[in-house]
Amino acid sequence: MQAPVVGLADELSERLVHSGFGPFYGTPCGILAPLFTAIDHRTGLRPVVREDNAVGLAAGAALAGRAPVVLMQNSGLGQSVNALASLVVPYKLAMLLIVSLRGVDPDPTQENLVMGRVTEPLLGSLGIETATLDAVTGLAEQAAWAHKVVVQQCRPAALLVPPKAFGWRP
Repeated sequence: MQAPVVGLADELSERLVHSGFGPFYGTPCGILAPLFTAIDHRTGLRPVVREDNAVGLAAGAALAGRAPVVLMQNSGLGQSVNALASLVVPYKLAMLLIVSLRGVDPDPTQENLVMGRVTEPLLGSLGIETATLDAVTGLAEQAAWAHKVVVQQCRPAALLVPPKAFGWRP
């Protein structure tokens, strides 16, 4: 049985914090709102107005030995490509990107369709390993995957969040 969406966000935040992730930076996103709330209540979320700035702050945290997390919409991923391609990837800065997938079912908005199609291939072309949040697979396994890639292998990784994961509806 799938966990209620609010419980899912709370469980994911707990597993990330328990796995040693932090600090958490994020730009507003309706799909990720339950996760923002859960993280903010558990450990604090640092809001940042632009996704590329959040990546820059996370890069500093990574250089200080932390395992930062950046929460963003995939539209913000497009804005962050240069910071990822010229700073995070070549210098192997360990951080977890949690990227909401606008422009995929059930989000039919025209302005999001292109980023919906290119998010995963874009991350792959940057050399950033991805996984898609799936409560059926189990959050424990996904948190363990993120910990392995980011903390143990010191590489960036991205957890993709479909619109329905936390109950978002158009």
